[in-house]
Amino acid sequence: MSKNYLLFSKQESRLYMAFMHVTFASLLIGGLMGLLQTLVRSGKFTLPFGIDYYTLLTVHGVILGLVFTTFFIIGFQNSLMGKTVGISDKQRKAAWLAFWIMLIGTAMAAVTILVGQASVLYTFYAPLRAHPAFYIGLTFVVVGSWIAAFVNFRQLYVWKKAHKGEKSPLLAFMVVINMIMWFIATLGLAATVIVQFIPWSLGYAETINVLLSRTLFWYFGHPLVYFWLLPAYMAWYAIIPKIIGGKIFSDSLARLAFILFLMFSIPVGLHHQLTEPGIDPTWKFIQVILTFMVIIPSLMTAFSLFATFEAAGRKKGFTSLFGWFKKLPWKDVRFLAPFIGMLAFIPGGAGGIINASYQMNALVHNTIWITGHFHLTVATTVVLTFFGITYWLVPHLTGRRLTPKLNKLGIIQAFVWTLGMAIMSGSMHIQGLIGGPRRSSFSEYAGGEQVATWLNYQLAQAVGGTILFIGIILMVYIFIQLSFFAPRGVEEFPIADEEEDAEKSPKILENWYLWIAITIALILFAYTIPMFDIMRHSPPGSVPFDWPIGR
Repeated sequence: MSKNYLLFSKQESRLYMAFMHVTFASLLIGGLMGLLQTLVRSGKFTLPFGIDYYTLLTVHGVILGLVFTTFFIIGFQNSLMGKTVGISDKQRKAAWLAFWIMLIGTAMAAVTILVGQASVLYTFYAPLRAHPAFYIGLTFVVVGSWIAAFVNFRQLYVWKKAHKGEKSPLLAFMVVINMIMWFIATLGLAATVIVQFIPWSLGYAETINVLLSRTLFWYFGHPLVYFWLLPAYMAWYAIIPKIIGGKIFSDSLARLAFILFLMFSIPVGLHHQLTEPGIDPTWKFIQVILTFMVIIPSLMTAFSLFATFEAAGRKKGFTSLFGWFKKLPWKDVRFLAPFIGMLAFIPGGAGGIINASYQMNALVHNTIWITGHFHLTVATTVVLTFFGITYWLVPHLTGRRLTPKLNKLGIIQAFVWTLGMAIMSGSMHIQGLIGGPRRSSFSEYAGGEQVATWLNYQLAQAVGGTILFIGIILMVYIFIQLSFFAPRGVEEFPIADEEEDAEKSPKILENWYLWIAITIALILFAYTIPMFDIMRHSPPGSVPFDWPIGR
């Protein structure tokens, strides 16, 4: 039997499924908060029981942007490492420790938000101040994820020692790249939370340096986007080819793309701060240029994917120009959902270029265009790919089958999600172009013709949000079925092989010291002088401790 059909041990499956259970509970809670948000913004609905709009907004952002994504990614990546390089008992116990620390931190942060003590949005910008438990909870989540990262590093290290001179499995290589990026990026988050926010929220520090805190956040905030995206790329590069009956187009191209993402995703956070004073415009411009460098591995990925699709079709005998495209497995939700995500990344990537462009950013900065962009990239490209992974990963872990009925329901879910997101994200983009603000509730708008125009688009967002919530209900139902009720069987863990005639990957691609050193050098180049200027020239802290908790 192929290794792809060999099930994990019960102990391993329980570990990976624990992350999945938290993931889909988060999806349901965060999705409900998002639905309520869109209804409030439509002007047709008032929140009952005195619930604060910004509490909903914070829950939605934190639960879906941080909890849903992080738990899915770590669970999925752990399963990839377990399948490709194995996991020892000690490593599994450490992974459980990571899970429980992350879960405790999530619960701490969630409670403070729900009781109205942390309505600070998922960016938690100062001068908004949350209860100390919120920041301590975030610290727990980060520390837990670090433990998970070092478990993955150890897994590959042990495998390399046992297979001297061999090329590491592609998926294991990709996981380690993503976790190196995550670890380096979260150092900025840990620094601002531990050094600035926790002392300030506890009253030990009278003031907080706002610009420094925002800069440290965005040092983390931009690579966070790629932490979300790279697991989707893992599926596109190494799993989708197996599902369509093809092979990996180029192992070395895939590794090089991930290395480039590592190098160019971290030292670019200032492009989120283009409108902020106190940062030298020269360094903003330099980071804009570095941001555009990420386009290169994105285009490499697009080329590799469509080369894989065409090669698979040609091998099946389709010789016409687009015959291979017609014969892709459109009725297989494991392929369809991620493919829709790939298509969504085309306009999503174009929007990202606008956001990072110095002049054009001024038009859309802090408008709801930005929200629409995140929903197009993360909530469509990434989430639909995660759904596509769920259709084979969960039954493989639970020893069940993706039945034709569930597959058909998954296809319906994918189209429902696509329709809802097209309506909601599209109206957000348009409203942003005419000046509609982000983060604001309907009750805060003054009257006037412009506001009436905004409300038309916000009504469309409510329609889209309602359709999306139907999609969430369908997805949670499918997850429950695949976890507990689908017929017993064996579902493939689809990992593709490399093309037989592919060129051998150069050993330099696995020179970890080189690529990490270049990454650190780029970070030091991009941030040393700006950070020195911020600490030297910005006020010692103009925001007093008695600034109110929450918004």
